Amino acid sequence: MEATAPGVAGASARGPNSAARRRRVLAAITLGVNLAVILWGALVRASGSGAGCGNHWPLCNGEFVPRAPAVATLIEFGHRLSSGFALLLVVGLVLTARGLPRRAPFRRAAWATLGLMLSEALLGAGLVLLEHVADDPSLARGWWMAGHLVNTFLLVGGLALTVWFAGVAGEPGTPAEAGEGRPDGRVQPAPPIALTALVLGGVLLLGVSGAITALGDTLFPVTSLEQGRALTFAPEAHLFVRLRIWHPLIALALGGLLVPATRSLVRASRDPVAPRLRVALVAIYAAQLGVGLSDVHWLAPVSIQLVHLLLADLIWILLVWLVAAVFWPAPLRGRRRVAAGTAERLAESA
Repeated sequence: MEATAPGVAGASARGPNSAARRRRVLAAITLGVNLAVILWGALVRASGSGAGCGNHWPLCNGEFVPRAPAVATLIEFGHRLSSGFALLLVVGLVLTARGLPRRAPFRRAAWATLGLMLSEALLGAGLVLLEHVADDPSLARGWWMAGHLVNTFLLVGGLALTVWFAGVAGEPGTPAEAGEGRPDGRVQPAPPIALTALVLGGVLLLGVSGAITALGDTLFPVTSLEQGRALTFAPEAHLFVRLRIWHPLIALALGGLLVPATRSLVRASRDPVAPRLRVALVAIYAAQLGVGLSDVHWLAPVSIQLVHLLLADLIWILLVWLVAAVFWPAPLRGRRRVAAGTAERLAESA
C-alpha cells in the first residue's frame, strides 16, 4: 500500500483518483502555508511590529503599498500579504469541493475553514484598529489575543480536517457502537465524548495561556532569571506576567491527562492510523515541555518562541487527527483491504 498523509488511512482504502489527490495536495499546502503565516504573526508580536502600518487596515499607513517602509512596516505588511495568499488558498479548497456532494466532509470542512479565515482577518483588523499592538499592555488586548488564538486553533483544526477528508468523496466511516465486535475480536468501547471535549478544551486553554504569557515576555522583558522571578511574584505584577507561573502548571497537568486520554481514544478508534498518531502526539508534547523549559532558561528569545508555537500547532493538528480517527474513521471495508494486503505480503515472505 502506498504511503499517504496521516488520517487518510490508506489511499487504496478510500478509493483515490486524480481529483482526490489534487484535493489532498492543495489541502496539505494550504495547511503548511497557514502555519507559516501563524509563525510570521508571532514574529510581528515578538518584534513589536504590530503597529508597523499604524492604525490603518486594510491599508498600510494609509497606502496600498507603503513607500520607504521601516523594518517594522515590512514585517507587518509582509504578514498581511502572506495572510491574503493563505486566504486565496482556502478559497481554492472551497472551489475544489464544488463537485462533491453537499454532505461530503471535505466540502463542509473547506467551507468552515473559509468562515474561520474571514473571522481571523477581522480579529487581526480589530487588534490594529483598536491599537492593541506594539507596547499596549491593556487587559482588553489580552482578551483579543485569547479570541484570536482560539480562532487560529479552530482554523488550523479545520485545515487539518480538509487533509483528513481529502480522499473521501462521500460519507466517512462512523464511530462503532459500544459492545460492537472489532476486527481483532475485542469488544469496541464507546467513543469517549466527554474525555475528548476535556482534552480539546485543555489544549485550547494551554494555547491561550501560552499566547498571553508570550505577550507578557514581549511587554515586560527581563535580563536574568532572578529578575524574572522577582517580577513574577511581585504584588503589583501585571496579569500577563503572573501567567508565567500558571502556563507551565497547566502544561504539566494537561500532559498528565494526555497520556491516558489518548490511550482511550486509540482504544475507541477503528482506524489503523490512530496508534501512530498517538505516539507522535505524545512524543511532540514531551519535546514541547523541553522547549518550554529552554524558553524560560534563555529568557524567551524569539527563535525559541517560534519553535514553541510551531510545536503547539503540531500538537493540535495531531490531536484533531486522532479525534477524527475515532469519530470519522476510515471505512471498515478499507481496513479489510489493508488487512488482506498485509496477510498477502506475510504469506509471500514466508
